[in-house]
Amino acid sequence: MIVRDNVIRTKSYAFAIRIVNAYKFLIDSKKEYVLTKQMLRSGTAVGALVAEAHYAQSSADFVSKMSIALKEANETCYWLNLLKDTDYLEQQAYDSLSADCNELVALLVSIVKSVKSSITK
Repeated sequence: MIVRDNVIRTKSYAFAIRIVNAYKFLIDSKKEYVLTKQMLRSGTAVGALVAEAHYAQSSADFVSKMSIALKEANETCYWLNLLKDTDYLEQQAYDSLSADCNELVALLVSIVKSVKSSITK
């Protein structure tokens, strides 16, 4: 595995905590349950898939799990955008969560590309 694996594990776990806290806030204060639940599922799935990839059975298995984590991160960005554009999520909270989400997407894209290119060599 690559050195960035530790960075992605740390950042994806921290992001999951932020997503859980945002979920609790939106449920309590905005009484929004459907979109928020989708954000919770995809946002916490990123870290779970990264953790699972740590013990992947092969490079192909690692790439597969990280690729699914990338899809979940991208989906989370979608839910964050929708929550902001429907006035459930305030701009400041959105900016912060969105920046973290976009950083995860960029890291995962880099990891997947890097490992795929090392497999084909």
